[in-house]
Amino acid sequence: MSSRLRIPVYTITLLAAIGAQVVGIPSNAQADAVRDSEWHLEFLDVTAAHRVTQGDGVVVGLPDTGVDDRHPDLAGVVSDGTYIGGFGDPRRDSIGHGTAMAGLIAGRGHGTDHRDGILGIAPHASILSVQTLFGDLGAPRDLGAGIIWAVEHGATVICIAAGTSEDAKVLKGVREAINKDVVVVAGAGNRPDTTTVAFPARLPGVLSVGGVDRSGNHADISVTGPELMISAPAVDIPSTDSYSGYRTGTGTSDAAAIVAGAVALVRAKYPNLSAPEVIHRLTATATDKGPPGRDAEYGFGVLNIVKALTADVPPATSSPPVPTLTQAAPARETNDVPVAALLAVAGAVLLTIVWIAIYRRRRAS
Repeated sequence: MSSRLRIPVYTITLLAAIGAQVVGIPSNAQADAVRDSEWHLEFLDVTAAHRVTQGDGVVVGLPDTGVDDRHPDLAGVVSDGTYIGGFGDPRRDSIGHGTAMAGLIAGRGHGTDHRDGILGIAPHASILSVQTLFGDLGAPRDLGAGIIWAVEHGATVICIAAGTSEDAKVLKGVREAINKDVVVVAGAGNRPDTTTVAFPARLPGVLSVGGVDRSGNHADISVTGPELMISAPAVDIPSTDSYSGYRTGTGTSDAAAIVAGAVALVRAKYPNLSAPEVIHRLTATATDKGPPGRDAEYGFGVLNIVKALTADVPPATSSPPVPTLTQAAPARETNDVPVAALLAVAGAVLLTIVWIAIYRRRRAS
């Protein structure tokens, strides 16, 4: 979904460009093809990582479009959920974005020994599905409220696969998550929709994620910037889709979901690490690319899950930063109203006008 949502002043932009979709439950041969198409599993050596941990006991908050947990690969994945903004169903998803993110984070496959379908990075983790977007409709204030709800209901990882305009309520949600030792992961953004690292990924303390292709090189779709912290696969990524289908996506949404799954594995393996220490472990063990050290294309490097789970990592030498809005866009309390609500009000007004006109005509006759 390349920037499908356009709300004046306050926006939320989903960060995945959805490609081919296969609707319906595939045959066994097709299901094997689905698993085989997950090239990022081999790229990240997920089989070796799963010999260490599969994310048992970790709860990942997913503020997104909902999760269609009727999908056979997502059976039992969603432990709880809610919707923000007055309507919706966190266990349904009309456009498939949240369902795809859930599959990448914690898909469990299906069939004999779960060898078919989508396997997530942390298949033993669970998802809190927080529907902050209803289809393409939503507002940043809902994202902020969704983050807070997930934190209050036990999430230790938050995956934000979207970018928004700078908004004080999103900032409040991110701050609350960080203050409560939750790792916040966010996609950096896609070209050409944006040319700088998106908000809230650019906030200090957020694990901002860019993308690489099958060769491990910077993906053209991924934005660059000094706020980038780590990179992960983001091109032609298969995952679950609504209505028991599958999709292939390209974008930093996919990369962010993969990294959120990796965070879940680290939190399961090292439950006593603080959120900043978890982020440090992932960035310190990333495979360096581009100029030595941190750079604008790869951050600290490309995600290396096995090393993050097994390496001897020295402690971080600096304190975690405090997220703030930029001086160019000062924090402000917004009273933005979800588009669906605006449409409902407009419809009611129009209906009233029509009714008055009919009434007057009847009296005149």
